[in-house]
Amino acid sequence: MFSRSAWLHLRIPFSYYLLPVFLFSLAVSPNISPNPLLWTFLIVHLFLYPASNGYNSYFDKDEKSIGGLKNPPKVNLGLYYLSLLFDLIAIVLAVVKISITFAILIFIYGIISKAYSHPAVRLKKYPVASWLIVGLFQGLFTFVMCYMGINRFPVENALKPTVLIPGLLSTAQLLGTYPITQVYQHEEDGKRGDHTFSRMLGVRGTFWFVGGVFTLVAAGFIAYFYSFYPGQGYEFIFLAALSPVVLFFLAWFWRVWQDESRANHASTMWLNFISATCLNAFFIYLLLDSTQLIQLF
Repeated sequence: MFSRSAWLHLRIPFSYYLLPVFLFSLAVSPNISPNPLLWTFLIVHLFLYPASNGYNSYFDKDEKSIGGLKNPPKVNLGLYYLSLLFDLIAIVLAVVKISITFAILIFIYGIISKAYSHPAVRLKKYPVASWLIVGLFQGLFTFVMCYMGINRFPVENALKPTVLIPGLLSTAQLLGTYPITQVYQHEEDGKRGDHTFSRMLGVRGTFWFVGGVFTLVAAGFIAYFYSFYPGQGYEFIFLAALSPVVLFFLAWFWRVWQDESRANHASTMWLNFISATCLNAFFIYLLLDSTQLIQLF
């Protein structure tokens, strides 16, 4: 359980790519205080996400590059138990530091993430279902979960347009991101019989689809900022923040159009890194510009 292989498969640094949902949730939070903010961040990014990564790696048994690991080592039974331990720590900390309700949401997320690769269910082999479920749970569900943890609010406080709309935008964004994270794994997914969403679309089809979804998502964010933050100009800052992502994506699409082998792990990780960095920077700016967070510390 404490082997180097097991810890590598937790892919803790990969949580950076999922950080924008937390930061967006934080930026729209009205009841921020240091302790809930810190513990929500740690529980989700240091324990919940790595537990999911490790558990799915154990059942996938990938031999080629995966998100966050270019050369994944062979998995062992210790990884299975380590991922369950991280899940347990996340639930216990959620109960002790936040609330029972938050802990239940952590538990539900863990169950759904396990269904992704577990052979008894293996959502991964159902292209449309896995695409929708991943988008919903890593987007809206996580957004609401973080919002409740950060603010220590009950469920009814999160079921409002001011929370659900940005949560749905997070889901829409992930529905666009998810297929591109699979585009370099077609061969290995095919060997396991996993007909993923990206395999269903094909390599070039994946790029067309992602480009179209991102265009719609950008329009959604523009409408959101225009409606909820009138006169602040956040919609223009958002577009400027995303411009490096768009440029990299278009340049990569052009290379892939000429040679599909360019749809590789390295380029996928670069797109993920640029996208996460730009979004993280924007949501931190939104947070600092629209709240009194600095005064809390």
